[in-house]
Amino acid sequence: MKIRVYYEDTDCGGIVYYANYLKFCERARSNLFFEKGLSPHNDEEFFVVKKVEAEYIKPAKFSDLLEVNTKIISKSAVTIDILHEIYKDNELLFISKVKLVYLKKFRPSKIPKEILEIFC
Repeated sequence: MKIRVYYEDTDCGGIVYYANYLKFCERARSNLFFEKGLSPHNDEEFFVVKKVEAEYIKPAKFSDLLEVNTKIISKSAVTIDILHEIYKDNELLFISKVKLVYLKKFRPSKIPKEILEIFC
């Protein structure tokens, strides 16, 4: 998914504020659902973030066009581990590993097959 860096994404020096990288990753995960005509959330079933690891390699700046790549690195019955990589012109800027837990009625639940297929 491509994301343009807007002024609102940056600090006073024009560098992307550190927390916004996580927002870019969240947008990319949501976009996987939208591309399939689905919603990443409904009133009874959704994912929540359990754990995040982040590595900031190089800064992104105001007006940069970024590519956010998302892929599953492992899965269990109720969790998915996802790798996000953010690039600018094929140069790696940021890496994040995210563990998601699938909830149904606010309790951990088995991830439906059709949901898992979205991430493959």
